[in-house]
Amino acid sequence: PPQVSFTLELEFSCSVLLDRAEVTLEATSDSTEATPEDNVVQLSVPIRYEPDLFLSSDTNLQRYELHSLGTFAPEFTTTVKVQNLGCYPVQNVTLHMALPALGHGGAALLSVTRVL
Repeated sequence: PPQVSFTLELEFSCSVLLDRAEVTLEATSDSTEATPEDNVVQLSVPIRYEPDLFLSSDTNLQRYELHSLGTFAPEFTTTVKVQNLGCYPVQNVTLHMALPALGHGGAALLSVTRVL
């Protein structure tokens, strides 16, 4: 029997968030069929929204010098910002940061003084 394939593309509103998309497809014909009951299908598809996260950072120190004596440079501040640029809410976001705390021979590079 002949078959038809197609792609159904849906666009969702930012103001109404749905958990599922319910779609009913029905094929009709002017011909007489022996089994018309198989011409209808109902689909239920879970919806997952794609986040649009933007990660940026800024620091008030552009140059960091280490001397052989192992003394630390002046304290500086780095600000990390995570923004949701999309219109869908994002929950349970975790940010992991790896800081270069030790250098060659175990020499201390950085020491975190506080996290705000």
